[in-house]
Amino acid sequence: MKKLRLVIAISVCKLLIRIGRLVGKKGTSKPGEIALKICPDILTMLSGQVKGDIIAVCGTNGKTTTNNMIYSYLKANGKNVVCNNVGANMIYGVCCAFAAKASLLGKLDADYACLEIDEASAVKIFKFFSPDILVITNLFRDQLDRYGEIDLTVDYLKRALDLAPYTKLILNGDDPVCAQFGREGKRECYYFSVSQKVLKTEEESSEGRFCPICGNKLDYNYYHYSQLGDYACNKCGFKRPEPHFAVNNVCLENGMRFELSYFDNKVQFDINYRGFYNIYNVAVSYSAARLALGKLENYRDVLAQYKPQTGRMEEFNIGKKVILNLSKNPAGFNQGIATVLEDSTFNKVVLIGINDNAGDGKDISWLWDVDFEKLETADVSRYILCGMRADDLALRLKYGGIEEGKMKKFSALKDAAEAINDGNENICYALVNYTVVFQMQEILSELKREWENEI
Repeated sequence: MKKLRLVIAISVCKLLIRIGRLVGKKGTSKPGEIALKICPDILTMLSGQVKGDIIAVCGTNGKTTTNNMIYSYLKANGKNVVCNNVGANMIYGVCCAFAAKASLLGKLDADYACLEIDEASAVKIFKFFSPDILVITNLFRDQLDRYGEIDLTVDYLKRALDLAPYTKLILNGDDPVCAQFGREGKRECYYFSVSQKVLKTEEESSEGRFCPICGNKLDYNYYHYSQLGDYACNKCGFKRPEPHFAVNNVCLENGMRFELSYFDNKVQFDINYRGFYNIYNVAVSYSAARLALGKLENYRDVLAQYKPQTGRMEEFNIGKKVILNLSKNPAGFNQGIATVLEDSTFNKVVLIGINDNAGDGKDISWLWDVDFEKLETADVSRYILCGMRADDLALRLKYGGIEEGKMKKFSALKDAAEAINDGNENICYALVNYTVVFQMQEILSELKREWENEI
């Protein structure tokens, strides 16, 4: 009976995915929900057929990019991989990924599985299977009305790991909130870190700045951003662990260059990516794939060919270069602003779009934790504000010292995107949150096609 249920669930899921794509939807959640109802054991039955490691990626920021890079490494090394690479990271999206890869008879020919998993959903998913490797990229405040403070997210992950006692961990050692998961030493654990001061940042918001063990305020030798850096607690002795994968010799001019040291090996990276935070994404994805495979072939080709997921420093030319970046919480927004500041291009325009749909989080009070004040020194001539909370943005920027005369609000996203070309600026940075980013990507893609047809 279980086998029959599995076959029916897979067939229905594949059919719904195809129908969804025909009507212009991604079809990565609802088909999985129905499949799980038809066959409650679908995840257990299919995940059990994966020959090699199941790699899960959690974390507030960077998990889509990290997961998709790991997937790209595995594919480039000739592996057949299950992956939810469109970012459907809750239990139904994971069901969909497995069902889509399986045959109609319930057979799964997969060497590995590489799965982005929402932190709150990990408890539900790990009841069906335990990943062999869990990557935690970082843990910041995100969607306050859903996750609350960081402690709640930590609790979700601790409960999930209680269900997976043999899972190896790959943790961001620069993040004290992440590093605490490896402190008890009960499981195999690896840390990755940027082992030098790179940015000029002295101190940002206080989130995550207290020792997760005793609550004492942490002392820092240097910060990278938010609570990430070289930290130590002078009360209980908790400190940044020695990294197994250490980034050094960082240069952020004209892209990014750095060296990754691990197990007496050194590998060089020279890539045309923007944003300091992408060093973490590249370093941990390489580290995870290296641990899973033992060696990596053609890693430079993978990085050269990798295309960012929607809104991850995605570039468009619409007559003016536009950089679209998902900025959905204070840490992510501050890194977007840092990228604007790093760009020495004279005369920039910045588009900011904020919605408060369910997928974004209804509570937008986090906007007051974003360092908009720093944009005063970024040589920005205009600010285009859009989304459902454009009025709130205008108020926040006003209190951040931005002149009202530089701001213009738009109710329609397309009108906002078209306004990018109204001035003579050299580049536009579009910093938008979750439900804005997909619409803006479609609009910018359309404007790009129109511009290419004109030339």
